[in-house]
Amino acid sequence: MKRYLRQLPAVHELQKDLRFEQLKTVNNVTTARLTMFLKREVESLRAELLIGQQELEGVALDFSTRLFKSTEAHLKQWQKNRLARVINGTGTVLHTNLGRSRLSKAAVAHVAEAAASYSNLEYRLSEGQRGSRHDIMEELLIEATGAEAAMVVNNNAAAVFLILSALAKEREVIVSRGQLVEIGGSFRVSSIMEESGAHLVEVGTTNKTHLADYEKAIREETAIIMKVHTSNFKVIGFTETVATPQLVELTNQNQPLIFYEDLGSGALYDYKKHGIGDEPLVQQVIESGVDLVSFSGDKLLGGPQAGLIAGKKKWIDYLKKHQLARVLRVDKMTLAALEETLKSYLAGPDNINELPTVRDIIRKAEDISLQAQAFISELQSSSTKYISELQESTSQIGGGTMPGVEIPTYIAAVRHSDLSAEQLSHRLRQATPAIVTRIQEQQVCVDFRTIDSSEMVDLLAGFVDCE
Repeated sequence: MKRYLRQLPAVHELQKDLRFEQLKTVNNVTTARLTMFLKREVESLRAELLIGQQELEGVALDFSTRLFKSTEAHLKQWQKNRLARVINGTGTVLHTNLGRSRLSKAAVAHVAEAAASYSNLEYRLSEGQRGSRHDIMEELLIEATGAEAAMVVNNNAAAVFLILSALAKEREVIVSRGQLVEIGGSFRVSSIMEESGAHLVEVGTTNKTHLADYEKAIREETAIIMKVHTSNFKVIGFTETVATPQLVELTNQNQPLIFYEDLGSGALYDYKKHGIGDEPLVQQVIESGVDLVSFSGDKLLGGPQAGLIAGKKKWIDYLKKHQLARVLRVDKMTLAALEETLKSYLAGPDNINELPTVRDIIRKAEDISLQAQAFISELQSSSTKYISELQESTSQIGGGTMPGVEIPTYIAAVRHSDLSAEQLSHRLRQATPAIVTRIQEQQVCVDFRTIDSSEMVDLLAGFVDCE
């Protein structure tokens, strides 16, 4: 053991090696960073020798070469983007783990422009005076939702927190037990309410809540009646909920109570006309007379991560002035992406396909079939290692949206002659760009609902490189 350990080169000796300078130049790193990586590799090799040195008996040792090779490999890994591009072959349109909505080309261009330039983020060009970033998006949100006023925070959980903290701190908020949802990552409506300082008052049961349950719970300490859209699960069978118009009327009869509806996903486009889900439209909820409504920007809207709040002007103005509004505000790039997303809706139905999320959700199965067939043909022509076939399947919306809704689709079901489905799936995830698929019946399945035509070349190359 001591003999092998004595053969380990010192870091200062490795720094004098020509390969040290070559690695610096090729990888464009500083002396300090390369030295740090080499130190790690020396320590790692020393640990290996201490554990399993017997395996080295009779083997010609060149520790320097080994150390430089392992250092180079780790440098290349370190230089890769941590936030990396992924081809989504799962068919789940709003895949939370893969970043949810893809932005439109117009939104991407506007984000790039905002990032590379100065902007009028908080400056009124017409007056030459300081402005508010709330002004940038309000007009478009008012036009898109029909609300009196609107504002943007950094996600819908933030919107819920701001509303409850600003309007119901140390007071009561009435919520149906069947709507105390967990919105992902163990974040629960009840927990957010507790952190906001509001006091939760549960009414009804898990499956049934009546108008009378709300009426009995109203007291002098009540600030808000809150309705939470259960967008990430569905209760079926013996159920009953109170409709939004009834809760609006009840609130109006008990002024100054506020009625707030958390829509969660939030849709500006009517997916129901394509037979997809039963998601309520934000515009219709606003028309019913709610005081406030909040929803996400990166779910059914198809924009960036954001929390959108719309409703009565007096409440929106109050929220804008609250100290939390600054804590939860969004940056210029989010506003740029959201602006172009809203413009696509306001431009009319002919422009709705500019939004990848909307386009992918309503995409026809026949078009997906043609794309899948083209891939299968190309793969079979490019490699003899694969057996592929076209199969009918279903896609999901994802992102905690439209639970239970499955959309007809077509997949390429792929088998490899030498690799199991798990092995092939793992290799595809290591490709550049990474390819994420799903496994069914020991086949790697690619759902083309979520694959853009521009990604087809990289998709094929990823499979061919896995041979």
